[in-house]
Amino acid sequence: MKGMFITLEGPDGSGKTTQVKAVTAYLKEHGIEVVRTREPGGTTISDQIRTIILSPANQEMVHETEILLYAASRAQHVREKIIPALERGAWVVCDRFTDASIAYQGYGMNYPLDPVIQINRFATGGLEPDLTFFLDVPVEIGFQRIRQRALETEGTLDRIERREEEYHQRVYAGFKEWLRTKDRVVTIDATQNQEEVTRVIEYHLDTMIKSH
Repeated sequence: MKGMFITLEGPDGSGKTTQVKAVTAYLKEHGIEVVRTREPGGTTISDQIRTIILSPANQEMVHETEILLYAASRAQHVREKIIPALERGAWVVCDRFTDASIAYQGYGMNYPLDPVIQINRFATGGLEPDLTFFLDVPVEIGFQRIRQRALETEGTLDRIERREEEYHQRVYAGFKEWLRTKDRVVTIDATQNQEEVTRVIEYHLDTMIKSH
């Protein structure tokens, strides 16, 4: 039996990474083989592309290059890691997928959506998630979390995180516009504490496990 493909989406600082870990642990508790991954990245080649995309040193990167680099990373990821896992019956849990490209490279950069959609359809071979959790958190709250995390870890903001607030507001609005008509999407108020968000996610996972 083919596995299930679950993605988590949301603005920066929405808590995706934390919830990806929670989803992975919950599925394993139910005896399911899980492959946890992320985008951009997930394979050796994809991670090298991720470094180029997110490096603050690459400020001169034009929109078309950014769109194609994300798609190139995704093409390798889908074929090397995601599809083989699904075909052997594993469930794949991914931190971001094509919805993020529509929001960040389409809406965020004010770039026409159609080429972004078509490029990503080519990159994925038409692969779509079975279930997507959208962690809904306003930009202001997300950025408070990101800055706090950077202080705590002595880290720095990546090239995308450093963009102006107006860009991130377009990304947030874009996510909500793009995902509102998708039946596979469960929107969760991510301003709640992490435990409450996890409980909502687990409720929907239970339904998926029982119906699979």
